[in-house]
Amino acid sequence: MAERFEIKVDDVHIGSAIPGTSEHLAGVLATPVGPGPWPGVVMVHEAFGINDILRRQASRLAAAGFLVLAPDLFSEGGARKCLGSTLRSLLTGKGRAFADIESARSALLKRADCSGRVGVIGFCMGGGFALLLATHGYDAASVNYGRLPRDLDSLAGACPVIGSYGGKDLSLRGAAAKLDGALSRLGVQHDVKEYSDAGHAFLNDEPSGPPALRPVLHRVLGAGPDPEASADAWERIETFFSEHLRPEGPRRI
Repeated sequence: MAERFEIKVDDVHIGSAIPGTSEHLAGVLATPVGPGPWPGVVMVHEAFGINDILRRQASRLAAAGFLVLAPDLFSEGGARKCLGSTLRSLLTGKGRAFADIESARSALLKRADCSGRVGVIGFCMGGGFALLLATHGYDAASVNYGRLPRDLDSLAGACPVIGSYGGKDLSLRGAAAKLDGALSRLGVQHDVKEYSDAGHAFLNDEPSGPPALRPVLHRVLGAGPDPEASADAWERIETFFSEHLRPEGPRRI
């Protein structure tokens, strides 16, 4: 079993001079306890924002030896005010959300305890961002039930990608096969897997979203925890990130 580290988790302000960044950009920083330096990971949250589920996901990666920073894409007013504009950013490939995520990456790279290699991981909405960002200078990307771009050829030149999808997620039917085929055709190193018995958000360790919506999400998307699929996916993610983000691994040029 891979070594696990003690961690500390802090709520932080992410300062940035990048144009278009949220003025009050907040985030969650999960840090392994030790001398480092550690490979960095930007974690992009699902449509329900930063919650205890995401904090535990950040903690898990930090315990595996990664310096994790999750920017709050809803910093300027919460999900009610920011969700629409954030989803528009995902559809158009531009906007404040991308500036906020880049600010998080920049903040990691400036830290003395960051090795200089940075990956990106996202869930649901965040998985869509992680896939788009695979061509934006990251060293590895983990895409978890994230929507695919309209033009899959836009992924040419992407960093190594690991993807995890649920076979019972009707909103992303066939996405895993489409992504796997496109990355193979484009020559992008990848590991894409569909878990046939899992639905949307299966990496969460408890149901997410407003309680009144959860039955609908489960009925339509099969959304909900799947411990068996989650354990396998996390093992693949940690192994993949270790291969591509550790100092001894291959470095993207």
